[in-house]
Amino acid sequence: MVMYENVLPALRPYQREIARAVLDSVFNCRGETFSVEIARQGGKNELSAQLEMLLMTLAMGSARNLVKCAPTFNPQCLLSMRRLADRLDDAGFSGVWRAEAGHIIRLVSTRQVFLSAEPGARVVGTTADLLLEIDESQDVSKEKYTKEFRPMAAAENATVVHYGTTWDESTLLEEVKQVNLERGKADGLQRHFRFDWEAVAECNPPYRAFVEAERRRLGEDHPLFRTQYRLLTVREGGGLFTPEQLALLRGTHARQRDRDIRTTYVAGLDVAGEAPDGAGGTKHRDSTVLTIAAIDFPPLDDILGEPIVRVVEHYCWTGRPHDELHRVLVQYLRDVWNVRRVCVDATGMGEPVASYLRKALGTRVAPVKFTSRAKSDLGFRLLAAVNAGRLKIYRGDSSVAWMMCMDQLEKARALYRPDRTMNFDVAPARGHDDYLMSLALCLEAAHRYEKRTARGE
Repeated sequence: MVMYENVLPALRPYQREIARAVLDSVFNCRGETFSVEIARQGGKNELSAQLEMLLMTLAMGSARNLVKCAPTFNPQCLLSMRRLADRLDDAGFSGVWRAEAGHIIRLVSTRQVFLSAEPGARVVGTTADLLLEIDESQDVSKEKYTKEFRPMAAAENATVVHYGTTWDESTLLEEVKQVNLERGKADGLQRHFRFDWEAVAECNPPYRAFVEAERRRLGEDHPLFRTQYRLLTVREGGGLFTPEQLALLRGTHARQRDRDIRTTYVAGLDVAGEAPDGAGGTKHRDSTVLTIAAIDFPPLDDILGEPIVRVVEHYCWTGRPHDELHRVLVQYLRDVWNVRRVCVDATGMGEPVASYLRKALGTRVAPVKFTSRAKSDLGFRLLAAVNAGRLKIYRGDSSVAWMMCMDQLEKARALYRPDRTMNFDVAPARGHDDYLMSLALCLEAAHRYEKRTARGE
C-alpha cells in the first residue's frame, strides 16, 4: 500500500489507517466489509470523498461503478456529491468529470452513484463494482440494507464500508461492528475502526478546544456527547437522571414567595385536565404545575458562559376549572413575578389555556406543542443544563411541592429512539410527571429568553 500513500496527503494518520485497509481489500478483490466510527466532525466524509476520488481516478478508463447511500438524499447525498466534485476539481479534473441524472458523478467511464436509503427509495438494479459505502449506517434500515443494498456488491465481490457514530445496540452499524469484532478475534484482521474525539483531537488542536467546550456545555454523559463524541451507546432504559445528576439539581438558595426587582424571572406551565363534574378525590389526577425560576446571567466578558437557572417557587392546582385558573395564572405571572418568558404546554387541553394567556400577556407567552421532536429537544436541553450545573432547585424545605418535584425527578425515565430522539416521563404506574414537565418548560423559557435578548443586544 506504500505506493498509494502519496495520493492521500490530505488525510490524517487515523484516516490513512482506514484507507489502507479499504484499498487493500479493493485492489485484492477480497470483498471485506468494514465498519468505521469516527467522532462527529472528525473527517469521515473527507475520508470517503478521498477514497472515491482515488478509485475513480485509477479506474476511469473502465466502466466501473462505486455506490454510496445515505439515510436521505437531501441533504446527505447532495453534500457528499458536492464534496466529491470539489476533490475532483482539486485533483485537476475540473471540466473532465460530469454530473448525470442528478445523482451520479462520472469521470470518463467510471461512475460514482449516490442513492437514498429512505424506506420508499427505489434503488434495485444498481451494481457496485469497486466499493459500496453506507453513510450514517446507524440510521439506515437493516431490512433496506440487507434486501436492496448489500446485493449490489455481489457481482464483483465489492468492498463495503459502513460509516457512522454510535447510538444504541439495535442499529445496523452496531450489528456490523459486532460481526467484525468477532471475525477479527478469529483471524486477526481488523475490520472495525473506532476513533473517538480524543483520538481526533491528537491530530487537530482546534477540534480539541471545540469538543472540550461542548463537554462543558452538555456534560460528559449527555446522550449526544456520549454517542457523537465518545462513541458510546446511550444508556438503555432506566432513569432519566443518575444519582449524581439528581445531586447536581439540588441548589443551596432559599425558596422565594415574591420577586426581587433586580432579578429576571421565567416560568414553565404544565397544564392538566379539569375535574369532571361530581368527581371526588385528587390522588390519581394530574395537576397543573407552574414553576418559577430566576436567571443569573454570566458576566458580559464571559463569551462562552451560559446563565444559571434557579427554580425559586412552585404552584400546583389539581382539578381546578380552567376558567378559574386563568385569572390566577395571570396574577402570578404578571403581577407577582413579572416573568419575561413563560413556556406553556399547548398540547391538547393546554391549547386554550395558552391562547388565553397569550391574549392577556402578549409575546412573553410561548406555547409549546409536545411533538416527538419538540419533547426530545426539551429532554436533551434539560440533561445538558443539569450536567453543566446550570439548573438548580431551591434547597429542601420539606414542603409538599419540593417533595413532589424531587420524587418525580427520581422516578423519571428516558427512552432513546432509533432516530436519535428521546422521550421522557414518569411511568403512569409510578405516579405523575407534571412537575418534571413544568421544569423542562421553565428551562425552555430561559433558553428562549436568553436567545431573544442576545439578538436584541
